[in-house]
Amino acid sequence: MVLVTAQISFCQSKTIYHNGWVDFNKNGKMDIFEDPSKAVELRVNDLLSQMTLDEKTCQTATLYGYGRVLKDELPGPGWKSEIWKDGIANIDEELNGLAYNKKAQTQYSFPFSKHADAINTVQRWFVEETRLGIPVDFTNEAIHGLCHDRATPLPAPINIGCTWNKNLVYQAGSIVGREARALGYTNVYAPILDVARDQRWGRVVECYAEDPFLIAELGKQMTLGIQDHGAAATLKHYAVYSVPKGGRDGNARTDPHVAPREMHQLFLYPFKRVIQEAHPMGIMSSYNDWDGVPVSGSTYFLTDLLRKQFGFSGYVVSDSEAVEFIFSKHHVAENMKGAVKQAINAGLNVYTNFNMPDKFILPLRELVKEGAVSMTTLNQRVADVLRVKFKLGLFDQPYVSDPQVADQIVHTKADEEFAMQLNRESMVLLKNDKDVLPLNKSALKKVLVTGPLATEVNFTTSRYGPSNNPVTTVLDGIRQYLTKDKGIQVNYSKGCDVIDATWPESEIIPTPLTKDELLSIDQAVSAARDADVIIAVVGETDAQVGESKSRTGLGLPGRQLQLLQALHATGKPVVMVMINGRPLTINWENRYLSAILQAGFPGPSAGKIVAETLFGENNPGGKLSVTFPKSIGQIELNFPFKPASQAGQNSKEDPNGYGKTTVSGVLYPFGYGLSYTTFEFTDLEVLPDQLQTQGDINVSVKVKNTGQRKGDQVVQLYLKDELSSVTVYESVLRGFERVSLQPGETKTVKFILHQDDLAILDKDMKWTVEPGKFQVMIGNSSEDIRLKKEFTVSGSN
Repeated sequence: MVLVTAQISFCQSKTIYHNGWVDFNKNGKMDIFEDPSKAVELRVNDLLSQMTLDEKTCQTATLYGYGRVLKDELPGPGWKSEIWKDGIANIDEELNGLAYNKKAQTQYSFPFSKHADAINTVQRWFVEETRLGIPVDFTNEAIHGLCHDRATPLPAPINIGCTWNKNLVYQAGSIVGREARALGYTNVYAPILDVARDQRWGRVVECYAEDPFLIAELGKQMTLGIQDHGAAATLKHYAVYSVPKGGRDGNARTDPHVAPREMHQLFLYPFKRVIQEAHPMGIMSSYNDWDGVPVSGSTYFLTDLLRKQFGFSGYVVSDSEAVEFIFSKHHVAENMKGAVKQAINAGLNVYTNFNMPDKFILPLRELVKEGAVSMTTLNQRVADVLRVKFKLGLFDQPYVSDPQVADQIVHTKADEEFAMQLNRESMVLLKNDKDVLPLNKSALKKVLVTGPLATEVNFTTSRYGPSNNPVTTVLDGIRQYLTKDKGIQVNYSKGCDVIDATWPESEIIPTPLTKDELLSIDQAVSAARDADVIIAVVGETDAQVGESKSRTGLGLPGRQLQLLQALHATGKPVVMVMINGRPLTINWENRYLSAILQAGFPGPSAGKIVAETLFGENNPGGKLSVTFPKSIGQIELNFPFKPASQAGQNSKEDPNGYGKTTVSGVLYPFGYGLSYTTFEFTDLEVLPDQLQTQGDINVSVKVKNTGQRKGDQVVQLYLKDELSSVTVYESVLRGFERVSLQPGETKTVKFILHQDDLAILDKDMKWTVEPGKFQVMIGNSSEDIRLKKEFTVSGSN
């Protein structure tokens, strides 16, 4: 009934649509802002000049979609009495219909064309039923595929980071952008550029890496892919968000202990690079403070750095409740009105939270009337929002032009094949004793699949990605892979649950195994005795890692280690498949088990890809993007690091060293990953070897597959500044390239080092290239350096 009413109203407004332009303000003539031939700034200024205070302030807030804040799936008569009768900046997650949110499930999420039609209906209401007809920016999450019912599902960002494949990440962004526009979304909240420096933090699973250069390179490609298809990319979470004190999440996302130089070199580096090289149209400001000032109320972060130094020209949207936290958590404002004043004056454009937009808009109107927020400031904030809408083409074509096309171009067969390839390239082989992998089917009669993650599915879906796609569990993937091999019997015994009854307290106060737990492990051991090989699928689920799921221990949760120990005691080879969203302290497992494959948090094709990898159809070529510590007591332990900051206490590393009280070294370093084949690096060239301060350095190296299988190698280039005016990192990543090689094949990989790659922040906090020697290092990981060569910067032009 609502839809029919809306359509009748819209039919009465057909005269606003003309050949090549839309009469948004319904005055019967083409205004400057309605003229597609005019420059964007002229159109923005013209529209701004026609807006009332109420209309302007409505462009500073988000309306969360159906099932979050909106109670109506489609526009109804009541909308005329709501605050958005004067427009709204954006509507977030409208009708995306995700499985985990029962309130948000809707008939309009699928088929895809039905959603595009519904978005057009909502958009048409704003164009035709508001005075100025300003279109809505429809936003959505998209960190591992578009957050929409049955959209193309990609693996978690931590898996994407482990691919080290820039071309694949660009393609992933292209899929997200294409699907977003086809479905009616115009702005996606991706990529995440947070730097995952603390392995305890729950949102490591949502980050690409711990290294700012790797994040910047992959984030740039994701942004370009999204925006090349006409959708805006909104980077998050700006800034210094990913290192709250102690790695604690939830309500404790505060107090990052980060020095200014470290902030710029690590945490701001990806944002600066992606802003300047990919020109994203959106930034999401974070909850946290830095040095006592909430980021979402900081002129330094939102204006001085973001716009004046980095050159950002889009609009800044707050993370949900970030504005409220200015007074409720950080206590630097007395109330919501004071928080609004700080945020809008600092540079925030759009407020977001899971409540009615009135909460921000009404106090903002009061502040403008009182003079606490100037009209000049408000005009600047609104202009930023309108500018993005013009760049998105919303004032030229506010609707999805052909909704039916969505059914042909969203989650296609080719997209599904691509998603599987992305999963394949994210697999990281951590251990392979005596080449137990790949498994030889001809030598197997009985395979035992065990472990609580073998039949789990929830790690393939999260709050910020697609859902309702069919999932292949690891157990099903192995069974399906071996279907044609009728001589191989695949048995399953769960062994244990993911966690025990008192976890996580059981990590600090151990409890004896219950009778049921002992029985479950005994059943798995009994089945293992008859097996030729044991595939133990262990790790974490979506309940142990993710937003607000930081940990105080990083071992396998629950009774999983006891299960592995009991299986190992049978004497049969144990292949551990690890489902994990963050590094885990798997020391016993690494020492005693035959092989370890990190699957991470792959997408719904998880079981198929894991099976292909275990049996050799897929040769794992992924590399770790976050360091694995041996103990949480070592944290922080990561890459890059300052000289001696991660050293041990023995006399070999320190002339004053004598203590034998700590475990030293990493379990697996940044950039680490094994293969079923072998590679060698030769013929490193660095030209010129003498450089003036304004030139580039050209680096080339040959990489050869010296084994018997086709495989991928990630050629990693690290740079060491041998003498500097301030302490710099021991080395930094400054190049990488993933190459695929047939047995015996050789390829030449080339890199160009620009001035920015050599620059440091000097004593005056200015970026500069200092004269001196630099060392180029080519490696198989940050620790496994195979070739080195020096060049010198002279310092004269």
